[in-house]
Amino acid sequence: MSNEKKSSGRGQRDLRVRVKTAKGRRLSSKLWLERQLNDPYVQQAQKDGYRGRAAYKILELDDKFRFLVPGARVVDLGCAPGGWCQVAAERTNAHGERRGKKQGRIVGIDLQEVDPVPGCDIYVLDFLEEQADNKVKEWLGGKADVVMSDMAASSSGHKQTDHLRIMALCEAAAYFAFDVLDEGGTFVAKVLAGGAEGELQQILKQKFTKVAHVKPPASRSDSSEKFVVATGFRG
Repeated sequence: MSNEKKSSGRGQRDLRVRVKTAKGRRLSSKLWLERQLNDPYVQQAQKDGYRGRAAYKILELDDKFRFLVPGARVVDLGCAPGGWCQVAAERTNAHGERRGKKQGRIVGIDLQEVDPVPGCDIYVLDFLEEQADNKVKEWLGGKADVVMSDMAASSSGHKQTDHLRIMALCEAAAYFAFDVLDEGGTFVAKVLAGGAEGELQQILKQKFTKVAHVKPPASRSDSSEKFVVATGFRG
């Protein structure tokens, strides 16, 4: 992402948007809105046409590990609002617009309906339900090269509880990946720092040749989130 600052014509100034506290607006809402308005990734997402700043997290992870290659078959778990699908479609050539490159295939699933994403097939499905893995492989036309997840459990407001919830969700996503990944495949998922992620790492190390924990630049510095990237699925 470019850090270039644009001149306003009245000299370069470090401008910061301030949000006035309207009557009845909670302070937390004001602070959240102010952070959004001043977040360079939010601003860049609007310029680039992505559905959210989270798109840059998967972009940066792929820049480092190179798993979204042309022709790859990708499953995006909990794909709403669709930003990760957008990136995957571009990088795997799911649109079929890059001549001489293999065409990828993207299947996104979520508990809720998601607006269509060009080059992607999106379905309403709970990946935890019985036979969900077989449905996804049928939609995908075979096994997946990548299973990725930016899912997070609903916040309870209790840090330890939220950590355990997201780790349980991530572990469930990992077992789903074991059922749908092709040999040599990659699993990417969001986790939260807090202790329980070590158990997941041990499970992944048994199934993949390499397991890394990464905090991409697009992940806010005050967030405990990071991402596990497991490559070389043993099958």
